[in-house]
Amino acid sequence: MNDLLVSFDGITVRYLDKLIFENLDFRIEKGHNWAITGPSGSGKTALLETIAGSFNIVNGEASYPFFDQLVKKNRITDPLIRWRQFIALISSRHNFRTLSNTTEIYYQQRFNAADVENLPSVKDYLLSQQALFPSPVWNYQYTIERLRLIPLQDKQLIMLSNGETKRLLIAAALLRNPVLLLLDNPLSGLDVEARKDFNTLLEEIIDSGIQVVMTTSPTEIPDAITHIAMLENGKITRQLPKSSFAAEEVPAVASPDIDTRELERLLAINAFGNYNTMIEMKEVSITYGSKVVLDNINWKVEQGERWALLGHNGAGKSTLLSLINADNPQAYANHIVLFDVQKGHGASIWDIKKKIGFVSPELFQYFPTDSSCLQVVESGFHETLGFLRFQSPESTNLARRWMQLLEIEQFGSKTFRHVSASIQRLCLLARALVKNPPLLILDEPVQGLDSHQQEHFKAVVDLICQKGNTTLIYVSHYQHEIPQCVTHTLRLERGRVV
Repeated sequence: MNDLLVSFDGITVRYLDKLIFENLDFRIEKGHNWAITGPSGSGKTALLETIAGSFNIVNGEASYPFFDQLVKKNRITDPLIRWRQFIALISSRHNFRTLSNTTEIYYQQRFNAADVENLPSVKDYLLSQQALFPSPVWNYQYTIERLRLIPLQDKQLIMLSNGETKRLLIAAALLRNPVLLLLDNPLSGLDVEARKDFNTLLEEIIDSGIQVVMTTSPTEIPDAITHIAMLENGKITRQLPKSSFAAEEVPAVASPDIDTRELERLLAINAFGNYNTMIEMKEVSITYGSKVVLDNINWKVEQGERWALLGHNGAGKSTLLSLINADNPQAYANHIVLFDVQKGHGASIWDIKKKIGFVSPELFQYFPTDSSCLQVVESGFHETLGFLRFQSPESTNLARRWMQLLEIEQFGSKTFRHVSASIQRLCLLARALVKNPPLLILDEPVQGLDSHQQEHFKAVVDLICQKGNTTLIYVSHYQHEIPQCVTHTLRLERGRVV
């Protein structure tokens, strides 16, 4: 019994009005560090949420023997101290708050230096993390050194890149010195070096006495993981030691089945015209205080070209894209031509945005979640973050057709916040495609999708480019995620073109 940390015996789990698990058995023992794998919607994230105590267990028996041991060892008498305080969950969405303790943080804030005064810095956020029993290993100084956060301490949270945010959230969790660390897809969005470092970091975390359960792709299981649970349709189909897990356990991905004729019909609606120059940047530089984010960028994109934008976490990719997508006010201080018009010479923000289909990890983080999935897709017609205006029957029908093409039509009436993260991401991808824009900017578009969803979306992008003259800018840290249609590459390193 001393080796048992968490035990679920025949549990039934509900969230809102939905049955999540029924008659589920799962145990976490000391020395067993788990990877949970399975297709989208199989219940991977829900299992982490259940372990963390976020969902209601309405039947069966759930016990947390590790807490009884903690109480006895540390002579805990305070009835307000509960087992949940010793479990840290890092989910796919963070919940950053302002210094006024509100959640009023919005996407464009990250590009407006004057609009972040009410947002905590990295240092503020980390110092707010409290541990009931401080770790002998993960003290503040060692943690920020190990997670490479020292240069970022004075940076506001919203200004961090996707990879930097992941490092911050892990640091914050370690400072709380949990018994159990739960990680939801921690490798997604990390560059090659960061993924290697995560492997080493995970070993250090486990060696320090913290147990780990993480969701991940079956092809990206870190060395420190000892056991694997495979989920499908809310059921654990297999539990086995990692030493017994082989590549053949991973089912092959079937070739995508795209309705090509329907895609052609959709691309014929709202057909766009021709442009001489889609994007041209001359000696573009962006600074925040003394920090140079982009340094003397020269780049020209002609209509119909398909580009991969590459670079390490924090290289400046998101800032570069914000100049094109009319989110960054510093664009007007630089020589930038978009759709044949120089910035500041007549075209409004909305003139630019209506020609661009855009998605990014940051948009996913800050997108409002109270609309239905169909309304989220429809918002792409008006470039709004959320559903703000009445739609015509024609636009509603178009949105449904794009959702069907991306295999998510059955979620149309569901509230955005109540579907899985992968379905949310696919809704935002449909939102980017729905108006058939001349320029697609897809920043890590298949992050968090399972293998089938990734291959299906890549096939849709390839067909869009094959059937028309769409210009594409595609960001990824994984070579296998880049569509075949990509023929040009721009690589950034520390804000410079290399």
